[in-house]
Amino acid sequence: MNQKDLKRYKKMLEDSKYALLESAKKTLMEESNFDTDDLPDEIDLASSEYAQSMVFRLRDREKFLLKKIEKALMRIDDGTFGVCERCEEPIAAKRLEARPVTTLCIRCKEEQEKKEKSYG
Repeated sequence: MNQKDLKRYKKMLEDSKYALLESAKKTLMEESNFDTDDLPDEIDLASSEYAQSMVFRLRDREKFLLKKIEKALMRIDDGTFGVCERCEEPIAAKRLEARPVTTLCIRCKEEQEKKEKSYG
């Protein structure tokens, strides 16, 4: 992979990382201003707690994605970005464009998903 492509992927990953971190900061600010005394009844409280739970689940997923982004950035630095960690073949550019955090080529990913599906 050439340096121009690596720079483009690095920028994509850094932009995603920045957006995730900004979103997390916003959530923290909103949640720190949350006061259950402002809710008039138990139904409002339950609804609010459910919404808050959903937000925290989304943040957990984003935290997982953030780790993947960090690992992808390290792979760019160490020269292994864009190489399948299983078969060591290059990962297709279209796949990297769609999912720059990927570590598997499409063939190895499909094999992994088949195995996961068979184990239920």
